[in-house]
Amino acid sequence: MSTEASNAEPVAASSAAPAPATPATPAKPAAPPPASGNGKARGRGMLWLSLVVLATAIGWVAYWFVFDRHVESTDNAYVNGNLVQITPQQPGTVVAIAADETDLVRAGQSLVRLDPTDAQLAFEQAQAQLAQTVREVRALFSSSAALAAAVTQREAEVARVQGSVARTGEDLARRQPLASTGAVSEEDVRHAASALNDARNQLAAAQAAAAAAREQLAANQAQIAGTRIASHPAVLRAGARVREAQLALTRTTLPAPVDGYVARRSVQLGMRVQPGAPLLAIVPLARVWVDANFKEVQLRDMRIGQPVMLHADLYGSKVEYRGRIAGLGMGTGAAFALLPAQNATGNWIKVVQRVPVRIALEPAQLSSHPLRIGLSMQVRVDVSDRSGLTLANAPPSQPAASTTAFAAPAREADALIARIVAENAGSHGR
Repeated sequence: MSTEASNAEPVAASSAAPAPATPATPAKPAAPPPASGNGKARGRGMLWLSLVVLATAIGWVAYWFVFDRHVESTDNAYVNGNLVQITPQQPGTVVAIAADETDLVRAGQSLVRLDPTDAQLAFEQAQAQLAQTVREVRALFSSSAALAAAVTQREAEVARVQGSVARTGEDLARRQPLASTGAVSEEDVRHAASALNDARNQLAAAQAAAAAAREQLAANQAQIAGTRIASHPAVLRAGARVREAQLALTRTTLPAPVDGYVARRSVQLGMRVQPGAPLLAIVPLARVWVDANFKEVQLRDMRIGQPVMLHADLYGSKVEYRGRIAGLGMGTGAAFALLPAQNATGNWIKVVQRVPVRIALEPAQLSSHPLRIGLSMQVRVDVSDRSGLTLANAPPSQPAASTTAFAAPAREADALIARIVAENAGSHGR
């Protein structure tokens, strides 16, 4: 029994030996417990985002409904203005140029001067001719009294000769009856008849001289009747020549018609210019306007006088100009093009047309922020007030542009003519 027990222990021991080790598989990390707080935060964020988007949409729709639907805008707008050309009125040679590009000039200021030598000589000759004409007319007025006295003298001579003829005739009438009785010789009768013929010839001559004197007086009166020296036709004609010569002399200096800035100067010293040739231009920046080209569908509610807000690319959105619609164009740009579009074919493509709208700007804003011709503008028109007109119903009461730069030479010529007449008319001119 002991032997069996001892034999059994090794077997048990051997059977209890450890088995060989096998590689262990990595254990999976345990999943975190679900966080219910993060899901709620994400839901609140999406809700707020949706509310912001909805509020923005509502605000945009409200802004469009209240404001933007009454506004027509375009960026197809440009500054426009007058380009005053300076051209000579008579030929000449340029001897001086008083202003250059970008210079500021005032109305009446001298810009270009031509050689005045020939015009000065013609002016002096016209003055001398006027003075001579005034003296000739003055002689007509002075000779009127002398001619009247000559007529009186001739008429007195006619009366004297008529008396002589009457006396000679009476003497012949007395002698003729006595000749038949022998109291008077035939020779005395012949002498009396000859004296009567001589007296009658003298009477005819005196009457012809008197008639000639009366004709001379009538001719003189025809030249001066109803006039004075200053208003005599010959004096007026000579005065017109003085005025013409004085204006020709004045026109050798070309003045600026308006205030503005010099642009496009092409004249040079020594150039021989002809009437009408453009020498330079003046741009009055204080009188510029904006031509905005709106689509035809944007013109439905536009009226003259509606307010306009403008921004210039030159200054940006910080400077806002205020203006008003001055008028709507009479046609599209294509209608006035040099080569208008021809749509009378079957394969034409419709193109939205644009109509120019003139916008007047405020002078005060142009003074503080001047614009240049051709600059781009952004325009917004408030069309909420539709009570205005689409077309003007009355002609303008004032001229679109005017100048008094050329009025002074005419006044100077009139004063010069009056002085020359007064100096040469003497007492007849008073």
